[in-house]
Amino acid sequence: MKNRILLIVLAALTLTTMNSCTNSGGSPADAVLENIHNRKSVRQFTSEPVSDENIETMLRAAMAAPTAVNYQPWRFVVVTERERLDAMAEILPYAKMLKQAPLAIVVCGETAWFEGKENPYWQQDCSAATQNILLAAEALGLGAVWTGVYPNMELARPLGEFLGLPADVQPLCTIPIGHHDGSTQPRDKWKPENIHYNKW
Repeated sequence: MKNRILLIVLAALTLTTMNSCTNSGGSPADAVLENIHNRKSVRQFTSEPVSDENIETMLRAAMAAPTAVNYQPWRFVVVTERERLDAMAEILPYAKMLKQAPLAIVVCGETAWFEGKENPYWQQDCSAATQNILLAAEALGLGAVWTGVYPNMELARPLGEFLGLPADVQPLCTIPIGHHDGSTQPRDKWKPENIHYNKW
């Protein structure tokens, strides 16, 4: 009896998912690709806060990123206090929009590696996590922008001190996030001339 109920529930979930994809006019692949192509760098935000649920959704997406030997060096500092966001905007000249954004996620990387060596892949791993945050923000109807920090130590050092980061953790970037008015549109960056097959 329990198995039959489980099968009925699974069948209902499958039909719901299929109907959702059909009603939205495409397949799950279409939805993923549409989200990728709709992502844009948003620099204007309303004062509406980002929900805790959406913050966790973005962080879960970040931690689903690929990572060398599954080391998962990423660490995240979530900043929601207005005073701290404003102070970060003074530290980071490329992130002045923090004065508007209700949320920032600072993507950091643990630089320690095996046998006391420095992790040679933390920047790539944390960049992949950053892209997942940006895509998740787009999927949630939020705006976000990647603002660089590392390897500019004139930015990384004071930001690390401000956030109280351990010595073996570096800030890679800061992502201001919030609700936007829809005025920013995605750019078409497709350039076939940048593609080479089999050799240059």
